[in-house]
Amino acid sequence: MPSGLNADAVGPVDVAVVAFEGNRFNGDVAPALRELQRAGTVRILDLSFIHKTGDGSVDVVELADEEVAEAFDHVTDAQFDLLSDEDLRTVADNLPANSSALVVAWENTWAARLATAVRESKGELLLFERVPRDAVAEAVAALGAE
Repeated sequence: MPSGLNADAVGPVDVAVVAFEGNRFNGDVAPALRELQRAGTVRILDLSFIHKTGDGSVDVVELADEEVAEAFDHVTDAQFDLLSDEDLRTVADNLPANSSALVVAWENTWAARLATAVRESKGELLLFERVPRDAVAEAVAALGAE
């Protein structure tokens, strides 16, 4: 089992797809991911990159591939295949030509204790929704206007 993972104690797991124009990753997100991992906020479970060319052909780059390995070194302790080939194909199918995406799965380690307590109490999450960035920005702007 990778890096101390225990299914009964794992916090909520999220998957994010971050799209970029063009087909080159510069590694600028690596330090932010590494910082979140080191701080114990998240545990990166799986990470892949997808390039889609102008003619629609797709290349999937894994964390160990030379192209990204140096920039993303130490972002994760151990990677396992949470994201399937089918998952990555679905992401690629929805990308526009001449673009790329970072696909990352992480455990929200900051919420692991709460998630365990909810499970042990026979609780059930009925709704989870992320508030859109624009709605947050509007709310913050409204506070400043008061």
